[in-house]
Amino acid sequence: MDLLALADFNLVARHGGFGKAAREAGRPKATLSRRVAELEASLDMRLFERGARSLKLTEEGRALFERTGLLLTELEETATAIASGGRTVRGRLRISAPVFFSQTVMGKLAAGFALRYPEVRLEITAEDRAVDMIEEAYDLVIRVNPQPDANLVGRIFLRDRSVVVASPSLPPPGDGKPVPAVTREATKQIEAWPVMSPSGPSTVLAKSILSLSSLLMIRDAVRMGVGAARLPLSLVSPDLDAGTLVHWGDVQGPEIALWALYPTRRLLGARVSAFLDYLREAFPRGTPDELAAYVGN
Repeated sequence: MDLLALADFNLVARHGGFGKAAREAGRPKATLSRRVAELEASLDMRLFERGARSLKLTEEGRALFERTGLLLTELEETATAIASGGRTVRGRLRISAPVFFSQTVMGKLAAGFALRYPEVRLEITAEDRAVDMIEEAYDLVIRVNPQPDANLVGRIFLRDRSVVVASPSLPPPGDGKPVPAVTREATKQIEAWPVMSPSGPSTVLAKSILSLSSLLMIRDAVRMGVGAARLPLSLVSPDLDAGTLVHWGDVQGPEIALWALYPTRRLLGARVSAFLDYLREAFPRGTPDELAAYVGN
């Protein structure tokens, strides 16, 4: 099999079309089209369904792309490492990270990494959806409490926990009456929030009066005294220390664990390894207080 033709096929598949692939690579569109056609002829199969305005991988094309894309990337990384004597970390590094973590941490974290490794083209996308790392060509994803996936491997680099907080002006829960609450999802139902308070386990009955999609917005609303909320400890630690918010209890349930994940079928490249090391350096203990201090600096 012609590896150069295979590389051109992967280029077109990754960018979703000959035109975009040609612009990204600075190559003639006609050349890419011819090379892919030659690969299809040599394999005796169609790799793309060609429409008037669209290009879509066939089932066979998708299988070939998924199985060869990572191998070609590893070959390129190996050649680059050998050419540089293994001393320089360079090339593109694509990362997907949760929106809240991106808003509070990734700007500072990415800037520090870029300053240390100026030859790495770091690209970070803030999104909460479960991305397809192989098809979307991500090198690393950061996720909160991800579901087990046999195709991914990784490590926890930060831990947090949820707490129920409110403004000091809001009367604490008592007598089984529901308290006003700020939530991420609108609901007409009264929710029971099991918490562990200094006096022992208890339940906060919460009635949502305000629904906001962002944890930062929820924190700001709670500061105004409109209601109580469940929020990450790292986000509200400064307010608890300053007394602008009060702690009603720790939410009982699983901890908040942030994972850095990468494909099991791919060798740990120099860029991914460097970013994982940088995460470990930024959060050596991986505690909520450490995260709060990093955000606050």
